[in-house]
Amino acid sequence: MNFFILFVTVIVTAITLVVAAYAIAKLIGPRSYARIKGEPYECGIPTKGTSWLPMSIGFYLFAILFLMFDVETVFLYPWAVVVKEFGAAALLSIGFFLVVLVLGLAYAWRKGALEWN
Repeated sequence: MNFFILFVTVIVTAITLVVAAYAIAKLIGPRSYARIKGEPYECGIPTKGTSWLPMSIGFYLFAILFLMFDVETVFLYPWAVVVKEFGAAALLSIGFFLVVLVLGLAYAWRKGALEWN
């Protein structure tokens, strides 16, 4: 029963804080009723032409490759912490991991994903 009371208290407190923050922001926050406020881009300057500009797919590929290698580098940290505990098994598994990583980089490099043409 004690856990249930604690759970309800946390939920009620969370809801109260969210509603209070929203109410305070509505009461004291600045308001703007200008027509330009509803525009998609709020710089105050009217847009000229179309907003759909062609963009090179290379930017997206480069960003995805960066994220992929960045996340895989983060996975190396837990391995480095426990490598002494697991010995050869950890070395073998990280070796396989790095081989797959290098093969992926070589494939992307060979396909020209890292070229800025």
